[in-house]
Amino acid sequence: MAFDNNIVIVGNLTRDPELRFTQSGVPVCSLGVAWNQRSGPNGGEDKSHFFNVTCWRDLAENCAASLSKGMRVVVYGRIDYSSWEDRDSGQTRSKVEIQADEVSPSLKWATAEVHRKSSNGGDFGDSAGSGGSAVQPAAPAYDPNEEPF
Repeated sequence: MAFDNNIVIVGNLTRDPELRFTQSGVPVCSLGVAWNQRSGPNGGEDKSHFFNVTCWRDLAENCAASLSKGMRVVVYGRIDYSSWEDRDSGQTRSKVEIQADEVSPSLKWATAEVHRKSSNGGDFGDSAGSGGSAVQPAAPAYDPNEEPF
């Protein structure tokens, strides 16, 4: 959509990803991401920002299988605002969360090994309810024994 409010954040996971399923069986994963903003002279004072991130379908399953508390991640997504009336107090409550389109581990201070899920038909990945699919290592970009020209 042309008028989505897109956002990119880089931060650390504050808890392990929580994978659950909707009543219709769609995977959804909740993440907590913290980001520290340095301010003041020489970056002396920190201000912490906490974001709730929601991932759906294959992204949800991949996040739950690959990420854990403390990992530094890069999240690209859309800002989602919702409000409701509190049943007890009658006050209007609101929250802002990120609906993730992409989540990846940050490679600034870590390394990662990537495994591509096998493709079944038009969808990327296996949507079988077995909690995952067979992982196939990526083919090497070149044969080291091959002559260059």
